[in-house]
Amino acid sequence: MTTQSMPAAALDPRTLLSIRGLRVDYEVKSPRLSRTPATVLRAVDGVDLDVHRGQALGLVGESGSGKSTVARCIVGLVRPTAGDITFDGHAMGDGRSREVARRVQIVFQDPYSSLNPRMTVATAIGEMLRVHRVVPRDRVDARIDELLEVVGLGRRMRNAYPRQLSGGQRQRVGIARALSLEPELLIADEPVSALDVSVQATILALLQDLRERLGLTLLLIAHDLAVVRQVCDRVAVMYLGRIVEEGPAESLFGDARHPYTRGLLRAVPSLRPGVRAEQVAVVGEPPSPYQLPSGCRFHPRCPIARARCAVVSPDLSLGDHRAACHFAWVPPAPTDGGLLSGVPPVHEVVP
Repeated sequence: MTTQSMPAAALDPRTLLSIRGLRVDYEVKSPRLSRTPATVLRAVDGVDLDVHRGQALGLVGESGSGKSTVARCIVGLVRPTAGDITFDGHAMGDGRSREVARRVQIVFQDPYSSLNPRMTVATAIGEMLRVHRVVPRDRVDARIDELLEVVGLGRRMRNAYPRQLSGGQRQRVGIARALSLEPELLIADEPVSALDVSVQATILALLQDLRERLGLTLLLIAHDLAVVRQVCDRVAVMYLGRIVEEGPAESLFGDARHPYTRGLLRAVPSLRPGVRAEQVAVVGEPPSPYQLPSGCRFHPRCPIARARCAVVSPDLSLGDHRAACHFAWVPPAPTDGGLLSGVPPVHEVVP
């Protein structure tokens, strides 16, 4: 990544994390005996994103949209092909300092694979405290107990191994381990997708409580809009490596402007008994990432696609609620309290 110039948004005192022009390419080599040349898979393509201090931002989209790749670039697990990431004015390149790196921590999707099966809970958390010298050595055990209490486990779990814990308990250990470094930004990468439905709500409530108690900034990655609606202030929607809509959660859920976002909203199960969805969520399967469509990447599945959509790639519109669509949905007058009660007309917003 280049570090010559700092994005202007990074100078805004409200902005803790700023991403500009993020692109990630993976070279996929052919089998050894094949004469087919290597192909390039573009997992992330020109993502711009700002996260303000104390904010909870939800990053949503189908599997393969590039959400987790963005998160791994932020914490340094993936090296971007191009673009800039700045955290509190510091460029998050290859030479990031340990002090800056510890201020950004991640909670992974699978709580079992993210923990060392040979380490007890106390050992896994204590290792972080000792390596980064967060507290004096004679305070490590006491700090471990404090962290376990914060995530709702208690010191009785300190000598347990991951195999002895439930999925929800393992995820709480992962959260405690991330909190051990006292981060300012916590990235939760699909933190509840591997958990039972009965446990998901408790983990989301824990993240919300920690955010309020500790003053954390939260980046929550999910494929389920119902999950981010419970926690987040803003929502960004990704499709095939690009952000197609971004805005305040209340505005996005009440007035979704991109057809893909509206499809995701239709996929959220209705809580009204006896009411069935009259429209399908999103038609068809996502295109192959090796052969991306021309123009708007969503146009092969879009119910309002026109000839222009197959040729011209739309940019994100301006404003606090942005959408990358040549045509915008005009919401109908609500009849039953829900935006998705009918098929609204459209109007062209980009000539």
